[in-house]
Amino acid sequence: MIDKTAQDAFAHLPYRPCVGLMVINRDGLVWTGCRADAKNDAEGRGAWWQMPQGGIDGNEDTHTAALRELREETNIETVSLIAELPRWVHYDLPPDLIGKAWGGRYRGQKQRWFAFRFLGDDREISIVPQAGVPAEFVAWRWAHVTTLLDVIVPFKREVYREVLADFAALATPHAG
Repeated sequence: MIDKTAQDAFAHLPYRPCVGLMVINRDGLVWTGCRADAKNDAEGRGAWWQMPQGGIDGNEDTHTAALRELREETNIETVSLIAELPRWVHYDLPPDLIGKAWGGRYRGQKQRWFAFRFLGDDREISIVPQAGVPAEFVAWRWAHVTTLLDVIVPFKREVYREVLADFAALATPHAG
């Protein structure tokens, strides 16, 4: 564990630009994936569930990054944009991951969140990674929006609270 003095040494590090996605199916349930457990992973060790998220590449705009990350992590392409959070939300890594996760280049993430309606069939979804890419998730499920805070890694709960304050009302059944 890094002590307070060591943690302050990382205060100069920037936040990693990232997108997060709430994908809501026709039944009003939210897509969640169980993280693949990897040593020094930025998500922390353990069987945590989360919504898709990922970094923004180079000069990529946030909407393009959101669709790319969604496709890479879930194979989902049949979506319609419902909403975009109009601000960035931030979280800091816990002290034991700062200086290790993402090659030690970031103190945490700043995320732009999107809500999408999934219009496809569950057969479209695949968490099998592309060749040469490590698995992001080991399992997935549709979950009720009220369960999300209970299954996310603890240091991301405040971000999820903020996202849910804006997006939870969107997680309702939708015909079509």
